[in-house]
Amino acid sequence: MTSASDTSHQASLGSGIAALHAKWGWIVALGVVYLIAGFVALGSVVMATVASVIVVGAMMIVAGVAEVIGAFQMKSWGKFLIWAFLGVLYIVAGFLTFANPLLAAVLLTLFLGASLIASGAVRLFLAFSMKRESPWVWVALSGAITLLLGLLIVARWPVNSVYILGLFLGIDLIMAGAGWISLGFGLKRRG
Repeated sequence: MTSASDTSHQASLGSGIAALHAKWGWIVALGVVYLIAGFVALGSVVMATVASVIVVGAMMIVAGVAEVIGAFQMKSWGKFLIWAFLGVLYIVAGFLTFANPLLAAVLLTLFLGASLIASGAVRLFLAFSMKRESPWVWVALSGAITLLLGLLIVARWPVNSVYILGLFLGIDLIMAGAGWISLGFGLKRRG
């Protein structure tokens, strides 16, 4: 049976898709911008790496300022000092990122490789502990690819630090662009 809330949810979803249908051209244009940016990033992976590191540095500064402001909302001195200290650390790390983006790229690349290794290992563990009726093979394949990618990054570290973040950024932008373009054309066909 369909409840009233399910019907209203489907109606609101339908009206949301109808509103997006009218904007399909803008969605395709956004996808094209992403594709162009992705190919530019792949054309100059070192500059894309530096740009991505600078964006991370800016986000760290913004997060640090937010934490320092949040520290003034704390009721006790202990919590205030911890929040303020963490905020100042974020701000300092952000400015250090601006001062030496290549060193920041080296550290971020190592963190990325270690994170991929850990994520892949956890997925492999989960895959082999899943019931055999479930699609454990796909989880295992995903884990193995992620683990292998992390191992490749760490094996070539720190040499690959000047290009790996830019390469990932370029690939991500291209994939996002392809997704937006396909969504836009799918909305056009639907209407």
